[in-house]
Amino acid sequence: MDDRFRALDAWLRSVLQGAAFRIEPASADASFRRYFRVYAADRTVIAMDAPPERENSRAFVQVAALLREAGLNAPEIFERDLAQGFLLVTDLGTRPYLAALNEGNAAALFGDATSALVRWQAASREGVLPAYDEALLRREVELFPQWYLGRHLGVELSAAQREALEKTFRAILDANLAQPRVYVHRDYMPRNLMVCDPNPGILDFQDAVYGPVSYDVACLFRDAFVSWDEERVLDGTIRYWEKARRAAIPVPADFAQFWRDVEWMGLQRHLKVLGIFARLHYRDGKAGYLEDTPRFVGYVRHAVGRYRELAPLGRLLDEVEGRRAEARYTF
Repeated sequence: MDDRFRALDAWLRSVLQGAAFRIEPASADASFRRYFRVYAADRTVIAMDAPPERENSRAFVQVAALLREAGLNAPEIFERDLAQGFLLVTDLGTRPYLAALNEGNAAALFGDATSALVRWQAASREGVLPAYDEALLRREVELFPQWYLGRHLGVELSAAQREALEKTFRAILDANLAQPRVYVHRDYMPRNLMVCDPNPGILDFQDAVYGPVSYDVACLFRDAFVSWDEERVLDGTIRYWEKARRAAIPVPADFAQFWRDVEWMGLQRHLKVLGIFARLHYRDGKAGYLEDTPRFVGYVRHAVGRYRELAPLGRLLDEVEGRRAEARYTF
C-alpha cells in the first residue's frame, strides 16, 4: 500500500459512510491514473486515482458530462475530490472491445462505435473544449523526431533530413487544419470502448478537444494494439461516413476526399504515437509499448506509399532503417 492508496482508502470510507467494501485493482493506463474496482453492498463502482499535480480530473468530469448529455454511455460521477484527485464513477464492466472483437462480431461492434461517434460529433459546440490547433498538432508530431528517431533509434538528423521532415510536417498539418471541426475524443479506439448496454461504454476521454472531423474514425480503425485489413478499415470508414452525412456532420460530400483526410489525419496520429510509445518506455519506465511500434511504422509506410507529397518522409524512413526506397504512389 502506497501513500496515495491509503489516502484513497480513507476517502472511500468517508464517501461510503462507513459501509463495508472491498477494493481491487481494475486497470492502469499510459498516464499516471490508476483505477480500482470497489465492491460495496450489491454493486460495484470504479475509484479513480489521478494525482492532481500530474492529471486534470476537472477535464474528465467535464467531458463525461458532455458525453452523457449527448446520450452516450460514459461514466456517471458519483463522488469527487478534485483536490486529492479522487473520483468514484460508474463501473462499465470488464470486457473492452480490444478483448471482445473478432471476425464474427466486428461489424456489429464497430457499427455501435461509429453510431456513438456520430452522436458525439453532432453535439459539438465551438468554445467548449480546447482547440486542436496548429500548436498542439505540431507539439505532437515533434515527438516523432525527438523520442522515436532520436531517443529510440539514436538517429541525429542532418540538416537536409530535418528540412525534408519539416516539409512533410507542414503538408500534414495543413491538410489536418483544413478539415471541419467537431468534438474529438482523441483516443477513440477498442482499448477505450467497453462492451456493455447501451453499447459502447466510453472511457479515457479526458483529453478531448475540438478539432478535425476525421480524427476519431482514423483512430478507431488504425488501432494501437490490433490491425485490421484494408477491406475492413475501408468498409467501416464508409459506413461511418454515410451515418455522418445523414446526421449533417461536416464530412466532405465526396468519399474519396474524406478517405484522403482520414489517411492524412491518421498519419499525424501515427507519428505522434511512435514518439509517445518511445517516451513511455524511456522516460516513464512503462513496459510493453515499444513492442507495438512496428505496427505504427507500418501504418506510416502505408500512407506515405500512397501520396507523392509524403515521399520525403518515406525516404527518411528508408535512410534511418537502411532500406531501399520503393516508390509506389497511388495519388
